[in-house]
Amino acid sequence: MTATVNPTSAPGAEDVAPGHVGPGRWIEKWDPEDTRFWNATGRTVARRNLVWSVVAEHIGFSVWLLWSIVVVKMTGTFDDSGALVQAGSAGWALTAGQALTVLAVASGVGAFLRIPYTFAVPIFGGRNWTVVSALLLLVPTLGLAWVVQHPELPFGVLLLVAATAGFGGGNFASSMANISFFYPEREKGWALGLNAAGGNIGVAVAQKLVPLAIGLGGLAAGLSNAGLVYVPLALVAAVLAYLFMDNLREAKADPRPTAKATKHLHTWVMAFLYIGTFGSFIGYSAAFPTLLKVVFERGDIALTYGFLGALVGSVSRPLGGRLADRLGGASVTAVTFVVMAVAGWVAVIGVRAENLPLFFASFMVLFVATGVGNGSTYRMIPAIFTRIAARDGDGSDASRVEFKRRAAGAVGIISAVGAFGGFLIPFVYKFAKENYGSIVPALQAYVALFLVMALVTALVYVRKSALMAKV
Repeated sequence: MTATVNPTSAPGAEDVAPGHVGPGRWIEKWDPEDTRFWNATGRTVARRNLVWSVVAEHIGFSVWLLWSIVVVKMTGTFDDSGALVQAGSAGWALTAGQALTVLAVASGVGAFLRIPYTFAVPIFGGRNWTVVSALLLLVPTLGLAWVVQHPELPFGVLLLVAATAGFGGGNFASSMANISFFYPEREKGWALGLNAAGGNIGVAVAQKLVPLAIGLGGLAAGLSNAGLVYVPLALVAAVLAYLFMDNLREAKADPRPTAKATKHLHTWVMAFLYIGTFGSFIGYSAAFPTLLKVVFERGDIALTYGFLGALVGSVSRPLGGRLADRLGGASVTAVTFVVMAVAGWVAVIGVRAENLPLFFASFMVLFVATGVGNGSTYRMIPAIFTRIAARDGDGSDASRVEFKRRAAGAVGIISAVGAFGGFLIPFVYKFAKENYGSIVPALQAYVALFLVMALVTALVYVRKSALMAKV
Protein backbone atom coordinates (compact mmCIF):
# COMPACT_ATOMS: atom_id res chain seq x y z
CA MET A 1 0.00 0.00 0.00
CA THR A 2 1.35 3.40 -0.98
CA ALA A 3 1.05 6.33 1.41
CA THR A 4 -0.36 9.58 0.03
CA VAL A 5 1.38 12.80 1.00
CA ASN A 6 -0.30 16.17 0.73
CA PRO A 7 2.21 18.27 -1.27
CA THR A 8 0.95 21.50 0.25
CA SER A 9 1.88 20.62 3.80
CA ALA A 10 5.14 20.44 5.67
CA PRO A 11 5.73 17.63 8.21
CA GLY A 12 3.47 18.18 11.18
CA ALA A 13 1.33 20.71 9.31
CA GLU A 14 -1.78 18.60 9.97
CA ASP A 15 -1.54 19.69 13.60
CA VAL A 16 -1.51 23.38 12.73
CA ALA A 17 -4.70 25.44 12.54
CA PRO A 18 -5.46 26.88 9.08
CA GLY A 19 -3.97 30.34 8.74
CA HIS A 20 -1.63 29.92 11.71
CA VAL A 21 1.60 31.90 11.31
CA GLY A 22 4.55 29.72 12.32
CA PRO A 23 8.33 30.27 12.61
CA GLY A 24 9.76 32.42 9.83
CA ARG A 25 6.22 33.69 9.26
CA TRP A 26 5.32 30.52 7.33
CA ILE A 27 1.63 29.60 7.06
CA GLU A 28 1.37 25.82 6.61
CA LYS A 29 -2.35 25.60 5.77
CA TRP A 30 -4.23 28.03 3.55
CA ASP A 31 -7.63 27.45 1.92
CA PRO A 32 -9.32 30.72 0.92
CA GLU A 33 -12.05 28.78 -0.91
CA ASP A 34 -13.32 27.60 2.50
CA THR A 35 -15.89 30.32 3.23
CA ARG A 36 -15.83 29.84 7.01
CA PHE A 37 -12.05 30.03 7.18
CA TRP A 38 -12.00 33.01 4.82
CA ASN A 39 -14.53 35.01 6.82
CA ALA A 40 -13.00 34.14 10.20
CA THR A 41 -9.28 34.43 9.47
CA GLY A 42 -8.30 34.34 5.83
CA ARG A 43 -9.56 37.73 4.70
CA THR A 44 -7.70 39.61 7.44
CA VAL A 45 -4.40 37.86 6.76
CA ALA A 46 -4.79 38.25 3.00
CA ARG A 47 -5.51 41.97 3.29
CA ARG A 48 -2.46 42.50 5.49
CA ASN A 49 -0.23 40.83 2.94
CA LEU A 50 -1.90 42.74 0.12
CA VAL A 51 -1.29 46.09 1.81
CA TRP A 52 2.45 45.58 2.32
CA SER A 53 2.82 43.93 -1.06
CA VAL A 54 1.36 47.07 -2.61
CA VAL A 55 3.81 49.26 -0.68
CA ALA A 56 6.84 47.28 -1.87
CA GLU A 57 5.59 47.02 -5.43
CA HIS A 58 4.76 50.73 -5.48
CA ILE A 59 8.36 51.62 -4.65
CA GLY A 60 9.58 49.12 -7.24
CA PHE A 61 7.49 50.65 -10.01
CA SER A 62 8.60 54.13 -9.02
CA VAL A 63 12.27 53.16 -9.30
CA TRP A 64 11.64 51.39 -12.61
CA LEU A 65 10.31 54.59 -14.19
CA LEU A 66 12.65 57.13 -12.58
CA TRP A 67 14.42 57.64 -15.89
CA SER A 68 11.20 58.67 -17.65
CA ILE A 69 11.55 62.07 -15.97
CA VAL A 70 15.31 62.25 -15.55
CA VAL A 71 15.97 61.89 -19.31
CA VAL A 72 13.63 64.80 -20.02
CA LYS A 73 15.97 66.99 -17.99
CA MET A 74 19.04 65.45 -19.65
CA THR A 75 17.82 65.84 -23.24
CA GLY A 76 19.28 68.71 -25.25
CA THR A 77 17.60 70.95 -27.81
CA PHE A 78 18.84 70.58 -31.39
CA ASP A 79 18.15 72.52 -34.59
CA ASP A 80 17.08 70.96 -37.92
CA SER A 81 20.69 70.28 -38.87
CA GLY A 82 21.27 68.34 -35.68
CA ALA A 83 23.43 71.02 -34.06
CA LEU A 84 23.08 71.45 -30.32
CA VAL A 85 21.17 74.59 -29.37
CA GLN A 86 20.89 74.08 -25.64
CA ALA A 87 22.20 71.34 -23.35
CA GLY A 88 20.09 69.66 -20.71
CA SER A 89 20.77 69.56 -16.98
CA ALA A 90 24.16 68.79 -15.44
CA GLY A 91 25.97 69.07 -18.77
CA TRP A 92 24.12 66.22 -20.46
CA ALA A 93 22.77 66.70 -24.00
CA LEU A 94 21.01 63.50 -24.96
CA THR A 95 19.34 63.31 -28.37
CA ALA A 96 15.71 62.20 -28.63
CA GLY A 97 16.95 58.82 -29.87
CA GLN A 98 19.31 58.40 -26.93
CA ALA A 99 16.62 59.39 -24.43
CA LEU A 100 14.18 56.84 -25.87
CA THR A 101 16.93 54.20 -25.85
CA VAL A 102 17.53 54.76 -22.14
CA LEU A 103 13.82 54.29 -21.48
CA ALA A 104 13.66 51.18 -23.64
CA VAL A 105 16.62 49.52 -21.93
CA ALA A 106 15.24 50.13 -18.43
CA SER A 107 11.86 48.76 -19.51
CA GLY A 108 13.38 45.77 -21.30
CA VAL A 109 15.52 44.65 -18.38
CA GLY A 110 12.52 44.96 -16.07
CA ALA A 111 10.50 42.78 -18.44
CA PHE A 112 13.23 40.13 -18.59
CA LEU A 113 13.68 40.02 -14.82
CA ARG A 114 10.01 39.22 -14.33
CA ILE A 115 10.76 35.65 -15.40
CA PRO A 116 13.26 34.79 -12.61
CA TYR A 117 11.27 36.90 -10.16
CA THR A 118 8.24 34.69 -10.82
CA PHE A 119 10.27 31.59 -9.94
CA ALA A 120 11.60 33.32 -6.81
CA VAL A 121 8.26 33.11 -4.96
CA PRO A 122 7.97 29.30 -4.99
CA ILE A 123 11.69 28.96 -4.22
CA PHE A 124 12.09 31.47 -1.37
CA GLY A 125 8.57 32.38 -0.24
CA GLY A 126 6.57 35.52 -1.00
CA ARG A 127 7.48 37.49 2.12
CA ASN A 128 11.16 36.56 1.96
CA TRP A 129 11.50 37.54 -1.67
CA THR A 130 9.66 40.83 -1.13
CA VAL A 131 12.34 41.78 1.40
CA VAL A 132 15.19 40.86 -0.95
CA SER A 133 13.65 42.54 -3.99
CA ALA A 134 13.09 45.77 -2.03
CA LEU A 135 16.74 45.84 -0.95
CA LEU A 136 17.88 45.32 -4.54
CA LEU A 137 16.33 48.71 -5.36
CA LEU A 138 19.31 50.35 -3.67
CA VAL A 139 21.40 49.45 -6.73
CA PRO A 140 19.50 51.53 -9.33
CA THR A 141 18.74 54.41 -6.98
CA LEU A 142 22.34 54.92 -5.84
CA GLY A 143 23.57 54.23 -9.37
CA LEU A 144 21.37 56.97 -10.80
CA ALA A 145 22.49 59.43 -8.14
CA TRP A 146 26.11 58.76 -9.15
CA VAL A 147 25.97 58.60 -12.94
CA VAL A 148 24.05 61.85 -13.52
CA GLN A 149 26.94 63.73 -11.91
CA HIS A 150 29.32 62.59 -14.66
CA PRO A 151 28.27 63.79 -18.13
CA GLU A 152 31.76 62.94 -19.37
CA LEU A 153 31.01 59.23 -19.09
CA PRO A 154 30.32 57.21 -22.26
CA PHE A 155 26.67 56.73 -23.19
CA GLY A 156 27.13 52.99 -22.65
CA VAL A 157 27.81 53.52 -18.95
CA LEU A 158 24.62 55.54 -18.64
CA LEU A 159 22.72 52.70 -20.32
CA LEU A 160 24.23 50.15 -17.96
CA VAL A 161 23.14 52.10 -14.90
CA ALA A 162 19.68 52.70 -16.38
CA ALA A 163 19.37 48.96 -16.99
CA THR A 164 19.54 48.29 -13.24
CA ALA A 165 16.25 50.16 -12.86
CA GLY A 166 14.79 46.93 -14.21
CA PHE A 167 15.04 45.51 -10.68
CA GLY A 168 11.95 47.59 -9.94
CA GLY A 169 10.09 46.13 -12.91
CA GLY A 170 10.73 42.57 -11.80
CA ASN A 171 8.94 43.17 -8.50
CA PHE A 172 5.55 43.13 -10.18
CA ALA A 173 5.71 39.48 -11.29
CA SER A 174 6.69 38.10 -7.90
CA SER A 175 4.15 40.29 -6.12
CA MET A 176 1.24 39.27 -8.36
CA ALA A 177 2.17 35.58 -8.28
CA ASN A 178 2.33 35.71 -4.48
CA ILE A 179 -0.95 37.56 -3.92
CA SER A 180 -2.80 35.24 -6.31
CA PHE A 181 -2.37 32.45 -3.71
CA PHE A 182 -3.95 34.45 -0.89
CA TYR A 183 -7.38 35.17 -2.43
CA PRO A 184 -10.30 32.94 -3.46
CA GLU A 185 -11.25 32.76 -7.12
CA ARG A 186 -14.34 34.95 -6.59
CA GLU A 187 -12.21 37.88 -5.36
CA LYS A 188 -9.05 37.49 -7.42
CA GLY A 189 -9.94 40.12 -10.00
CA TRP A 190 -10.41 42.85 -7.41
CA ALA A 191 -7.42 41.81 -5.29
CA LEU A 192 -5.00 41.51 -8.20
CA GLY A 193 -6.34 44.76 -9.62
CA LEU A 194 -5.64 46.58 -6.36
CA ASN A 195 -2.20 45.03 -6.05
CA ALA A 196 -1.29 45.98 -9.59
CA ALA A 197 -2.81 49.46 -9.37
CA GLY A 198 -0.90 50.19 -6.19
CA GLY A 199 2.27 49.34 -8.04
CA ASN A 200 1.34 51.03 -11.29
CA ILE A 201 0.50 54.26 -9.54
CA GLY A 202 4.12 54.39 -8.44
CA VAL A 203 4.87 55.51 -12.00
CA ALA A 204 2.63 58.55 -11.60
CA VAL A 205 3.95 59.33 -8.12
CA ALA A 206 7.54 59.14 -9.35
CA GLN A 207 6.79 61.35 -12.34
CA LYS A 208 5.25 63.93 -10.02
CA LEU A 209 7.70 63.59 -7.11
CA VAL A 210 10.95 63.49 -9.07
CA PRO A 211 10.62 66.96 -10.69
CA LEU A 212 9.98 68.38 -7.21
CA ALA A 213 13.00 66.55 -5.79
CA ILE A 214 15.19 67.72 -8.67
CA GLY A 215 14.01 71.26 -8.06
CA LEU A 216 15.50 71.18 -4.58
CA GLY A 217 18.92 71.50 -6.16
CA GLY A 218 22.15 70.02 -4.90
CA LEU A 219 24.50 67.68 -6.72
CA ALA A 220 24.31 67.64 -10.53
CA ALA A 221 21.68 70.39 -10.57
CA GLY A 222 19.47 68.25 -8.35
CA LEU A 223 19.29 65.27 -10.71
CA SER A 224 20.89 63.02 -8.08
CA ASN A 225 17.88 63.66 -5.85
CA ALA A 226 15.78 61.55 -8.20
CA GLY A 227 17.60 58.46 -6.99
CA LEU A 228 18.43 59.52 -3.45
CA VAL A 229 14.81 60.19 -2.49
CA TYR A 230 13.95 56.51 -3.05
CA VAL A 231 16.83 55.03 -1.02
CA PRO A 232 15.11 55.37 2.39
CA LEU A 233 11.77 54.37 0.86
CA ALA A 234 13.25 51.09 -0.43
CA LEU A 235 14.67 50.37 3.02
CA VAL A 236 11.31 51.07 4.67
CA ALA A 237 9.54 48.75 2.20
CA ALA A 238 11.98 45.94 3.05
CA VAL A 239 11.53 46.38 6.80
CA LEU A 240 7.72 46.47 6.59
CA ALA A 241 7.63 43.35 4.42
CA TYR A 242 9.90 41.56 6.91
CA LEU A 243 7.71 42.51 9.87
CA PHE A 244 4.20 42.10 8.49
CA MET A 245 4.07 39.80 5.46
CA ASP A 246 3.80 35.99 5.44
CA ASN A 247 5.09 33.07 3.41
CA LEU A 248 2.56 30.48 2.22
CA ARG A 249 3.66 26.86 2.24
CA GLU A 250 1.23 26.28 -0.61
CA ALA A 251 3.15 28.81 -2.70
CA LYS A 252 6.57 27.47 -1.75
CA ALA A 253 7.00 24.37 -3.84
CA ASP A 254 8.81 22.79 -6.72
CA PRO A 255 8.93 25.53 -9.39
CA ARG A 256 8.10 22.96 -12.07
CA PRO A 257 4.39 23.95 -12.16
CA THR A 258 5.53 27.38 -13.32
CA ALA A 259 7.57 25.76 -16.07
CA LYS A 260 4.56 23.62 -17.02
CA ALA A 261 2.51 26.78 -17.49
CA THR A 262 4.63 27.50 -20.58
CA LYS A 263 3.18 24.41 -22.26
CA HIS A 264 -0.33 25.81 -22.27
CA LEU A 265 -1.23 27.67 -25.47
CA HIS A 266 -3.42 30.09 -23.54
CA THR A 267 -0.40 31.30 -21.55
CA TRP A 268 1.05 32.65 -24.79
CA VAL A 269 -2.22 33.98 -26.17
CA MET A 270 -2.72 35.94 -22.95
CA ALA A 271 0.90 37.11 -23.06
CA PHE A 272 0.23 38.53 -26.54
CA LEU A 273 -2.86 40.35 -25.30
CA TYR A 274 -1.00 41.65 -22.27
CA ILE A 275 1.54 43.29 -24.56
CA GLY A 276 -1.37 45.41 -25.75
CA THR A 277 -2.60 46.36 -22.29
CA PHE A 278 0.29 46.49 -19.83
CA GLY A 279 2.97 46.84 -22.53
CA SER A 280 1.13 49.90 -23.76
CA PHE A 281 0.71 51.27 -20.25
CA ILE A 282 4.36 50.98 -19.26
CA GLY A 283 5.68 51.97 -22.70
CA TYR A 284 3.47 55.02 -22.98
CA SER A 285 4.11 55.97 -19.34
CA ALA A 286 7.84 55.93 -19.96
CA ALA A 287 7.71 57.74 -23.29
CA PHE A 288 4.85 60.21 -22.76
CA PRO A 289 6.85 62.99 -21.03
CA THR A 290 9.61 62.67 -23.66
CA LEU A 291 7.06 62.80 -26.50
CA LEU A 292 5.58 66.01 -25.11
CA LYS A 293 9.03 67.60 -25.20
CA VAL A 294 10.22 66.15 -28.52
CA VAL A 295 6.99 66.41 -30.56
CA PHE A 296 5.52 69.61 -29.15
CA GLU A 297 8.65 71.12 -27.56
CA ARG A 298 6.83 71.53 -24.26
CA GLY A 299 9.22 70.26 -21.62
CA ASP A 300 7.36 72.35 -19.05
CA ILE A 301 4.14 70.42 -19.65
CA ALA A 302 6.05 67.13 -19.66
CA LEU A 303 7.42 67.75 -16.18
CA THR A 304 4.23 69.26 -14.77
CA TYR A 305 1.47 67.13 -16.28
CA GLY A 306 3.20 64.10 -17.80
CA PHE A 307 2.39 62.05 -14.69
CA LEU A 308 -1.37 62.22 -15.37
CA GLY A 309 -1.26 59.43 -17.95
CA ALA A 310 0.26 56.92 -15.56
CA LEU A 311 -2.10 58.12 -12.82
CA VAL A 312 -5.35 57.55 -14.70
CA GLY A 313 -4.03 54.28 -16.12
CA SER A 314 -3.26 53.06 -12.61
CA VAL A 315 -6.47 54.04 -10.84
CA SER A 316 -8.58 52.52 -13.63
CA ARG A 317 -6.95 49.10 -13.23
CA PRO A 318 -9.06 47.94 -10.24
CA LEU A 319 -12.12 49.06 -12.21
CA GLY A 320 -11.09 46.66 -14.96
CA GLY A 321 -10.78 43.85 -12.44
CA ARG A 322 -14.19 44.67 -10.92
CA LEU A 323 -15.88 44.84 -14.32
CA ALA A 324 -14.25 41.55 -15.26
CA ASP A 325 -15.55 39.91 -12.08
CA ARG A 326 -19.08 40.94 -13.05
CA LEU A 327 -19.12 40.91 -16.87
CA GLY A 328 -16.32 38.50 -17.73
CA GLY A 329 -12.73 39.43 -18.43
CA ALA A 330 -12.81 38.57 -22.12
CA SER A 331 -15.70 40.91 -22.98
CA VAL A 332 -14.15 43.80 -21.09
CA THR A 333 -10.74 43.19 -22.71
CA ALA A 334 -12.16 43.12 -26.23
CA VAL A 335 -13.94 46.44 -25.73
CA THR A 336 -10.84 48.11 -24.26
CA PHE A 337 -8.78 47.21 -27.34
CA VAL A 338 -11.36 48.88 -29.57
CA VAL A 339 -11.31 51.99 -27.37
CA MET A 340 -7.50 52.02 -27.50
CA ALA A 341 -7.56 51.85 -31.30
CA VAL A 342 -9.96 54.80 -31.52
CA ALA A 343 -7.93 56.86 -29.03
CA GLY A 344 -4.73 56.04 -30.93
CA TRP A 345 -6.22 57.33 -34.16
CA VAL A 346 -7.34 60.55 -32.48
CA ALA A 347 -3.74 60.97 -31.29
CA VAL A 348 -2.63 60.73 -34.93
CA ILE A 349 -5.00 63.55 -35.79
CA GLY A 350 -3.61 65.59 -32.88
CA VAL A 351 -0.01 65.19 -34.07
CA ARG A 352 -0.85 66.04 -37.69
CA ALA A 353 -2.83 69.11 -36.64
CA GLU A 354 -0.15 70.09 -34.10
CA ASN A 355 -2.99 70.18 -31.58
CA LEU A 356 -1.48 69.53 -28.16
CA PRO A 357 -4.81 69.51 -26.21
CA LEU A 358 -6.29 66.93 -28.57
CA PHE A 359 -3.15 64.79 -28.40
CA PHE A 360 -3.06 65.03 -24.61
CA ALA A 361 -6.75 64.15 -24.23
CA SER A 362 -6.49 61.18 -26.58
CA PHE A 363 -3.61 59.80 -24.54
CA MET A 364 -5.60 60.20 -21.33
CA VAL A 365 -8.35 58.02 -22.85
CA LEU A 366 -5.70 55.60 -24.05
CA PHE A 367 -4.20 55.36 -20.56
CA VAL A 368 -7.60 54.73 -18.95
CA ALA A 369 -8.27 51.95 -21.47
CA THR A 370 -4.89 50.31 -20.78
CA GLY A 371 -5.68 50.34 -17.06
CA VAL A 372 -9.08 48.73 -17.52
CA GLY A 373 -7.55 46.20 -19.92
CA ASN A 374 -4.78 45.38 -17.46
CA GLY A 375 -7.33 44.53 -14.78
CA SER A 376 -9.55 42.47 -17.08
CA THR A 377 -6.73 40.44 -18.67
CA TYR A 378 -5.33 39.53 -15.26
CA ARG A 379 -8.78 38.35 -14.17
CA MET A 380 -8.90 36.07 -17.21
CA ILE A 381 -5.76 34.11 -16.26
CA PRO A 382 -6.99 32.30 -13.12
CA ALA A 383 -10.38 31.75 -14.79
CA ILE A 384 -8.68 30.08 -17.77
CA PHE A 385 -6.61 27.79 -15.56
CA THR A 386 -9.64 26.90 -13.45
CA ARG A 387 -11.32 25.73 -16.64
CA ILE A 388 -8.18 23.85 -17.71
CA ALA A 389 -8.08 22.17 -14.29
CA ALA A 390 -11.69 21.08 -14.64
CA ARG A 391 -10.87 19.61 -18.05
CA ASP A 392 -7.46 18.03 -17.39
CA GLY A 393 -7.31 17.57 -13.60
CA ASP A 394 -8.62 14.65 -11.56
CA GLY A 395 -10.54 16.75 -9.03
CA SER A 396 -8.24 15.97 -6.10
CA ASP A 397 -6.77 18.56 -3.75
CA ALA A 398 -3.32 17.88 -5.18
CA SER A 399 -4.60 18.51 -8.71
CA ARG A 400 -6.32 21.70 -7.62
CA VAL A 401 -3.11 23.02 -6.05
CA GLU A 402 -1.08 21.98 -9.10
CA PHE A 403 -3.20 24.05 -11.49
CA LYS A 404 -3.36 26.92 -9.02
CA ARG A 405 0.43 26.98 -9.07
CA ARG A 406 0.45 26.85 -12.85
CA ALA A 407 -1.90 29.84 -12.91
CA ALA A 408 0.44 31.75 -10.58
CA GLY A 409 3.37 30.83 -12.81
CA ALA A 410 1.44 31.93 -15.89
CA VAL A 411 0.82 35.30 -14.21
CA GLY A 412 4.57 35.87 -13.99
CA ILE A 413 5.30 34.66 -17.52
CA ILE A 414 2.51 36.73 -19.03
CA SER A 415 3.58 39.82 -17.08
CA ALA A 416 7.15 39.36 -18.33
CA VAL A 417 6.20 39.01 -22.00
CA GLY A 418 3.67 41.83 -21.75
CA ALA A 419 6.22 44.16 -20.19
CA PHE A 420 8.40 43.82 -23.28
CA GLY A 421 5.90 46.20 -24.85
CA GLY A 422 7.54 48.83 -22.67
CA PHE A 423 10.84 47.93 -24.35
CA LEU A 424 9.47 48.00 -27.90
CA ILE A 425 7.31 51.13 -27.77
CA PRO A 426 10.14 53.66 -27.20
CA PHE A 427 12.17 52.02 -30.00
CA VAL A 428 9.22 52.17 -32.40
CA TYR A 429 8.81 55.87 -31.59
CA LYS A 430 12.54 56.35 -32.12
CA PHE A 431 12.46 54.55 -35.48
CA ALA A 432 9.47 56.57 -36.69
CA LYS A 433 10.94 59.88 -35.56
CA GLU A 434 14.38 59.24 -37.09
CA ASN A 435 13.15 57.76 -40.39
CA TYR A 436 9.91 59.64 -41.03
CA GLY A 437 10.41 62.79 -38.97
CA SER A 438 7.18 62.11 -37.06
CA ILE A 439 5.72 59.64 -34.56
CA VAL A 440 2.59 59.24 -36.70
CA PRO A 441 3.71 55.93 -38.33
CA ALA A 442 4.31 54.50 -34.85
CA LEU A 443 0.83 55.50 -33.69
CA GLN A 444 -0.70 54.01 -36.83
CA ALA A 445 1.08 50.71 -36.17
CA TYR A 446 -0.29 50.65 -32.63
CA VAL A 447 -3.84 51.24 -33.89
CA ALA A 448 -3.56 48.28 -36.26
CA LEU A 449 -2.14 46.07 -33.50
CA PHE A 450 -4.96 46.97 -31.08
CA LEU A 451 -7.54 45.97 -33.67
CA VAL A 452 -5.80 42.63 -34.22
CA MET A 453 -5.78 42.04 -30.46
CA ALA A 454 -9.49 42.86 -30.21
CA LEU A 455 -10.17 40.29 -32.93
CA VAL A 456 -8.05 37.61 -31.22
CA THR A 457 -9.82 38.22 -27.90
CA ALA A 458 -13.23 37.95 -29.57
CA LEU A 459 -12.40 34.75 -31.46
CA VAL A 460 -10.64 32.88 -28.65
CA TYR A 461 -12.41 34.09 -25.51
CA VAL A 462 -15.70 35.82 -26.39
CA ARG A 463 -17.11 33.68 -29.21
CA LYS A 464 -19.81 31.39 -27.76
CA SER A 465 -18.48 28.26 -29.44
CA ALA A 466 -14.91 28.86 -28.21
CA LEU A 467 -13.51 26.40 -25.67
CA MET A 468 -12.64 29.28 -23.30
CA ALA A 469 -15.73 31.38 -24.03
CA LYS A 470 -16.74 33.93 -21.41
CA VAL A 471 -13.72 33.58 -19.13
